[in-house]
Amino acid sequence: MTIALGALFRESLKIGCLGFGGPAGQIALMHRVFVDERKWIDDTRFQRMLAFCMLLPGPEAQQLATYIGWRLRGWAGALIAGWLFVLPGALIVLGLSWLYVNYGEQPLVAAAFDGIKCAVVALVAEALVKVGKRALKTQIALVIAIVAFVALVFGAPFPLVILAAAVFGLVAPHLVGAKAGQGAPPSEMPDQPARGAFAQSLLWLALWLTPPALVALTLGTDHVLFQIALLFSILACVTFGGAYALLAYLTTEAATRGWLTPEQMIDGLGLAETTPGPLILVNEFVGFMAGWSSGGIALALAGAAIALWCTFAPSFVWIFAGAPFAEKLQRNPRAAGALAAITAAVLGVIAKLALFFAAHALFARQIAFGPTDFPDLMSAHWWMVALAVAAGVALIRFKANLLLVLGLCALAGLAAQAAGL
Repeated sequence: MTIALGALFRESLKIGCLGFGGPAGQIALMHRVFVDERKWIDDTRFQRMLAFCMLLPGPEAQQLATYIGWRLRGWAGALIAGWLFVLPGALIVLGLSWLYVNYGEQPLVAAAFDGIKCAVVALVAEALVKVGKRALKTQIALVIAIVAFVALVFGAPFPLVILAAAVFGLVAPHLVGAKAGQGAPPSEMPDQPARGAFAQSLLWLALWLTPPALVALTLGTDHVLFQIALLFSILACVTFGGAYALLAYLTTEAATRGWLTPEQMIDGLGLAETTPGPLILVNEFVGFMAGWSSGGIALALAGAAIALWCTFAPSFVWIFAGAPFAEKLQRNPRAAGALAAITAAVLGVIAKLALFFAAHALFARQIAFGPTDFPDLMSAHWWMVALAVAAGVALIRFKANLLLVLGLCALAGLAAQAAGL
């Protein structure tokens, strides 16, 4: 069965425009469109594709869309499905970023963002619970999570923590409860040629690195655009476990460079949560803010563009290079062990992020402990603490709609300002 590129374009655009609710909601939407409605892929193949994408660094939902496009129509299908998953949300985040820098300090807008900050803290707590259910399959996995958290509190670099977990999982997969898959059963879907995919991976490697190289040659390696490209290119290679896994490290790096404050980072995450597409579109907001703080709107647009490119272009390298061998890789117990150990470490990373966001969103002052800020409990904004707890209960216990929670928290922020809190 040959899928028309026009049909793939329409379905991919629909997913890109309707993909709210984070990776879980976006993956469910892809399943409904590609498996249930169009029947272009069987359920077993879909699950195996998802398992492979979870082995890769970067946004697994966008990579899954890219992988599906490649399976259906080769490199052209991969580009259509992969980029249409991102671009609708990216355009919205760009517009919201402009509105934020121009109107974000207006009293009513700032009050609404105070409420949204509470929802963001609850979202990180929800992510902690979800990852914990998936990661903590053995006592060793719990130990990995705790060690990762403590290491990050004492200032260990995020990439080093992830690398150390991966090496441990490779060496001792049985200790982290890893189970390799059995591979997908035979399918009527034709396999794409491995040689062509490898050539495409080399092409996309060159395309990914060309903009940073041009910036370095013309503007120098100290220029903000090169620093944006360098940071997000590094993160594209080490970010396992989704957007929440990188945010604490990214916020620290961005604040150190003077691009934005921790409070602005929390606001940016709230903006990204209100748009379709992957949550990692928050990287575009960071690139925009970095350019804005360095030189105004022109540099902000360039910063957003290069952040977006260096976040998502690497996904095409990983998919084209690995997809032809995906099912063999899934049967490798050491690969499964690396993924299980990384997932456990990501739990510690998200716990550090929860501490960081809570300290800066819900408390007026922080107490420095080495490189980590802990909340000063005497400076708590108690109405915000209560709102964050209520939002967390709504999301975790009652599975409330994310956009509804964000909207209600924004209204609560306005109400708190009116009450003089």
